[in-house]
Amino acid sequence: MDHTGAADVSAADLSAAVVAAALECGADLAGIAAVADLQRSPSHLISARLPDYAGTGTVDAGGGRRGLVTWPEGARSAVVLAVAHPEKRPELDWWVDGEDTGNPPGNLLLIAAAERLAAQLQAEHGLQCWTIAYHVERGGIYLKDAAVLAGLGCIGRNNLLLTREHGPRHRLRAVLTSAELPSTGASGYDPCIRCPEPCRAACPQAAFPGAVFTPQEYGRRELPGRDGAFDRRICGLQMQADEAAAALVMREGEARPVTLTRYCRACELACVAGA
Repeated sequence: MDHTGAADVSAADLSAAVVAAALECGADLAGIAAVADLQRSPSHLISARLPDYAGTGTVDAGGGRRGLVTWPEGARSAVVLAVAHPEKRPELDWWVDGEDTGNPPGNLLLIAAAERLAAQLQAEHGLQCWTIAYHVERGGIYLKDAAVLAGLGCIGRNNLLLTREHGPRHRLRAVLTSAELPSTGASGYDPCIRCPEPCRAACPQAAFPGAVFTPQEYGRRELPGRDGAFDRRICGLQMQADEAAAALVMREGEARPVTLTRYCRACELACVAGA
């Protein structure tokens, strides 16, 4: 195994221990994907070819090429963490709480879980670890692809990760590690096969207009929204509107704490998976 420490532990046992540690550190779901497999996954291969869109995470602060992941040298496996965001707990997505940190509470839970996991893996197994940013342009990876390869679920017709336990109502984070760990594998879960697509009907911007992307154009069968019908540029219009509304509330400078969900969840909450 290409890592220090834990030489007397099999890769399979170490993989199980890593997933168990992720759950102990605060994740509701966790799995492992090989970095080599991630580098061949759909988003990692075609993202740089997709058109720009007016959404978040479009600015490459590091000066690299848009849409391309910069992999830390020595990273061999990705541990994917998911924290459930059920509809009955909207506060996990509130962005303004009187002590604005630049992150909603749910994301702070994920960041803390990832940091605890990295520290634990380093201390107990001698693994080199990298906690990964959310946005690709800030050093992140394509988390939905990683989650599918890690066995957490599948990509739905709403272009969101669907898990058996929580449907699309969760948020993701990842820790890269130097250990070459067996992937936890595809789940086989797919609730979209005969679904009437309430997620697409719920979109306030009609961001599923039809064949936006084709296999002939991108050379792959796996396309955004599964069939190429999801247009992230249109979805970005809603994100822009949501950000503008959030900025207006912040400028009002109310003395009392403000609760605000910054981004639209229409397709997410309309989905019947995991309900």
